[in-house]
Amino acid sequence: MEHKHIYDGQGKQLCCTQTEKIYNQAGAQRLIQGAPAQDQAHSHSDDDGHDHSVAEGSTLKLFLPAIISFVLLIGAIAMDNWVPQEWFKGWIRIIWYVLAYIPVGFPVIKDALKSIGKGEIFSEFLLMSIATIGAFAIKEYPEGVAVMLFYAVGEVFQTLAVSRAKSNIKVLLDQRPDEVTIVEANSSRVIKAEAAAIGDVIQLKPGEKLGLDGELISDTASFNTAALTGESKPDTKTKGEVVLAGMINMNTVSLVKVTTAYQDSKLSKILELVQNATSQKAPTELFIRKFAKIYTPIVVLLAIAICLLPYFFVGQYVFSDWLYRALVFLVISCPCALVISIPLGYFGGIGAASRNGILFKGSNFLDAMAAIQNVVMDKTGTMTEGVFKVQEVRLEPDFDEATILKLVNKIESHSSHPVATAIREYAGEVDESVNLTDVEEIPGHGLKGSVDGKVFLVGNFKLLDKFNISYTIDPNTIVYTTIAIALDNRFVGYITIADSIKEDSAQTIQLLHKLGVKATMLSGDKSTVVTYVAKELGIDKAYGDLLPEDKVNKVKEIKAIGGSVAFVGDGVNDAPVVALSDVGIAMGGLGSDATIETADVVIQDDKPSKIPMAINIGKQTKKVVYQNIGLAFVVKGVVLILGAGGLATMWEAVFADVGVSLIAILNAIRIQKMKF
Repeated sequence: MEHKHIYDGQGKQLCCTQTEKIYNQAGAQRLIQGAPAQDQAHSHSDDDGHDHSVAEGSTLKLFLPAIISFVLLIGAIAMDNWVPQEWFKGWIRIIWYVLAYIPVGFPVIKDALKSIGKGEIFSEFLLMSIATIGAFAIKEYPEGVAVMLFYAVGEVFQTLAVSRAKSNIKVLLDQRPDEVTIVEANSSRVIKAEAAAIGDVIQLKPGEKLGLDGELISDTASFNTAALTGESKPDTKTKGEVVLAGMINMNTVSLVKVTTAYQDSKLSKILELVQNATSQKAPTELFIRKFAKIYTPIVVLLAIAICLLPYFFVGQYVFSDWLYRALVFLVISCPCALVISIPLGYFGGIGAASRNGILFKGSNFLDAMAAIQNVVMDKTGTMTEGVFKVQEVRLEPDFDEATILKLVNKIESHSSHPVATAIREYAGEVDESVNLTDVEEIPGHGLKGSVDGKVFLVGNFKLLDKFNISYTIDPNTIVYTTIAIALDNRFVGYITIADSIKEDSAQTIQLLHKLGVKATMLSGDKSTVVTYVAKELGIDKAYGDLLPEDKVNKVKEIKAIGGSVAFVGDGVNDAPVVALSDVGIAMGGLGSDATIETADVVIQDDKPSKIPMAINIGKQTKKVVYQNIGLAFVVKGVVLILGAGGLATMWEAVFADVGVSLIAILNAIRIQKMKF
C-alpha cells in the first residue's frame, strides 16, 4: 500500500521527517512519542522473597528472639556440661532444647513453607530447616539450636545493613512536604500538596521546603538546594526564576506561583527514579540469583548422596555419622552470603552515588559505568556553562542594526536554545509588533521565517549554504560561536557569542584519563570553538559542525573501534545518541523532564567532575561485589570438601555460612563509607 504523509492543522509534516529518520537510525523510535507512562500499579521486588526491611520499633525487638534462644541454649549447655542437674534428662532436656530452638527456628521453617507454596522449593530456609531438624533427629540438640541461632543473628545483621543502605538511597523521600500554605485574597490556608493547582500561590516561610515546582514572584529569595543537588552553597533566585520542589527557603517569607502539577514535579520524577532503581538488576546480581536456583537443588541431592551412597561402599557404615556429614554439608552450602551481600553491595553503590548528587536508574548501570572506555560529551551546558553573551554584532553597511536585532530577537524567541537567551539579554525584550511569520526550525542549521513576504534566516553558516546565499567572510577565522543572518537571499551579517568553560571541566578530563577513559567532544557548534575548548581541556578528540545524524554516526564509529561508550548531554536534543550509547548521562537533570526520562544516570548539579566520580563508584562497587563472590566461593568450597570428608563439624559449617555472610556484609557496607 502506498504511504501517505500526515500533516497537522498548520500544514506541518508529522511523518517521514528528518527527526524521525535520525531517531530511527539510532534505534530510538520510542523517544519520538516520548517515554512510556509508568504503570503505577506495577510493583518491583528488590529482594529474594525474604523481608530485609526494618519495621518501626527498636533494634532490640529484632534481636529479642535470638536473645531468648541464646539464654535458653547457654542454660542447657551449662546443665549438660558445667553444672550437671539430675532432673535435666530425657523429655525435659529435649523440650528445653526445642523451646530454645522455636524463637529462631520457627520463622525460618515458616519462610521455607511459604517458599514451597510459591513453587520455590530449594530455598536457603529449607536448607537450614533440614539441617537443624536433622541435627535434632540424631540427638545433636545443642548444635541444632546453635546453627539456627547463629543463622538468625546473621539475618538480623543483614536486615540492619540492607535497611541502612536503603535509607541512604531513600533519603530524598523525606524532602517532599505533605502540606503547603496557599495565599488567596490576602488570607492563607494550609492544604495537601497534591491538592494544589497550577496557578496557586504558595507562601514559603524561612526554613520551609517547597512542595511543588513554581516561579518565584517575590523579588529575591535564597534557597538551600543540598537535598536535590548535594550543593551546600545557597542558591539566590530572583523574580521570575524557576524554583523546584524540595528546595528550602532560607531567609525571608517568599511567594511562589505553582507551574507544575504535584505528580509532575522534578522531585516527584527523581523520587520515582530512586524508588525504582533497585528493580534494575546488574548482570552479576541476576547471575547469582540464577546460580542459586540451580546450585541449591544440586546441593540437596549431593547431601542425600553423602548420607546414603556410602552404605554401598563403606564397610563400617553408621547412618547417624553420614547423616551428620550430610547436614554439615547442607549448612555450609547455604547461598546466603551471595544472595544477600551482592545486592547489598549494589545498594551501597546507589546510595553513595545519590549522596553525591548522582542518580543511577539501576544497579546494572553501576556495572556498565565500571566498564566504560569512552566518554563522549556535548559541549554546551556540559563542559561549558551554557550561558552565552553577545560579543560582537557585525552587519553589512546597508542594514540597520536596531531593525535587524529586533528581527533576530523575535525569531530566536521561538527557540529554547541558550543562544536565544543571550540575544534577548543583549537586545532587550521581544518586540511583539515585529511582523514575523511562518517560523520553523531546521535541525542542525537554525531558524527560518518570513518578514513581509521575504525569507529571513538566522543560524549557522551551513544554513546560508543550504539556501545558496553567498557571504564575504571566512567563518573559520572566527573563534567564537557565530550566528549568521540573511534576509531576502542577501547576507546581512553575523553576531558572535561566547560561552565560558565550567571551572571543574579541566579536572574532569584529567580524572577520566587517570581512570584510563578516553574523552571525545561532539558538538553542533562551529569547529573552531569546539577545537578551542577541547584544546583548553585536554580532550582527546573533538568534532564540531555536527548535525544530529552526524553525532549518531560518530558514536557508532567510536563503539565499533573503541568499545563501550557513555554519552553526556542534555538528554533532549541528544536523545538518539543517548539511546545508542551504553550509558546515557544527563547533566542538569533538575532542568529537564526529558533528561530524567531518557538518561540512565542523572547528574543533579551540572558538575562534569561527577562523571569520573560516577565511573569510580561503579568500579569500587564492582570490586567489592567480586571480593564477596570470591570470599564466599573459596571458603565454602574448602569447608564443603572438609564437611563431605567428615573433617568439619557444625561449628565450621556455621562459620562458612553465617561467618562468611557477615564478613561479606561488612565488606559491602564499606562502599557507603568511601569518599569518592
